[in-house]
Amino acid sequence: MAFEIKDIDETQAPLLDHLIELRSRLMRSLLALAIGFGVCLYFADPILGFLIQPLKDAFPDGEGQLIFTKLYEVFFVELKVALFAGFFVSFPIIANQLWAFVAPGLYAKEKKAFLPFLIATPVLFVAGAALAYYVVMPTAFAWFLGFGGEAGGLKIEALPSAGDYLGLVMQFILAFGMSFLLPVLLLLLNRAGIVSREQLSSARRYVIVIIVALAAVVTPPDPGSQLILAIPLMLLFEGALLVMRWQERGNKKPDLEADSAGEALQPELAGEASSSRE
Repeated sequence: MAFEIKDIDETQAPLLDHLIELRSRLMRSLLALAIGFGVCLYFADPILGFLIQPLKDAFPDGEGQLIFTKLYEVFFVELKVALFAGFFVSFPIIANQLWAFVAPGLYAKEKKAFLPFLIATPVLFVAGAALAYYVVMPTAFAWFLGFGGEAGGLKIEALPSAGDYLGLVMQFILAFGMSFLLPVLLLLLNRAGIVSREQLSSARRYVIVIIVALAAVVTPPDPGSQLILAIPLMLLFEGALLVMRWQERGNKKPDLEADSAGEALQPELAGEASSSRE
């Protein structure tokens, strides 16, 4: 049986029913987040160890440590780690509940147009987070630790705290993950008719400046991290323009077929009109 997307729901539910459905969807999303948080809290130590690995690799073998200056700091670090990981685990369920609430109000054509963006969003976010974890953080941490040594006869040694390190890791992951959603935003704006491919192409130089400025703001102040974020964003921008061009070509084909069909019908209609006059 072929997969079929039904058209807009023709039922006219009152506002109260929509609010009740919204509440139920939010409750299911919160329940999924709570379950994900509970599971990830149980595995908080392995997850924290996974997040610490880039810093551990940046230190020389057998050296490096994380400290905590407040008695409750590590406890709250584990809570933040569990909440952060729990959101990642429960995101598919949250996205499904959002789609189930919005989909009945969309036409079949709108559903088909929106589904690719729904699928591309988590994929691009995970790709950005993976780039941050496997490439950017090891490079940035090694660069930061390179400032250690001696100055004025005193030893300068890195002793990062657990809370500060977790905040930096979350900044890296969220910054790169959200930045990689640039193509989704541009394609949605193009589909809504707010911006066109020609406008984006003509503003390419300004977009490059904005991307470089964004990379400088959301990443720590080392040139390596800024370049590692700016270059993929530029490639994603160019990829979004290519997708827009393919969409424009796909939209032109039905129009050309309709025009050719109309031209083919004109002689037949003219012949019928002349025969009716006779």
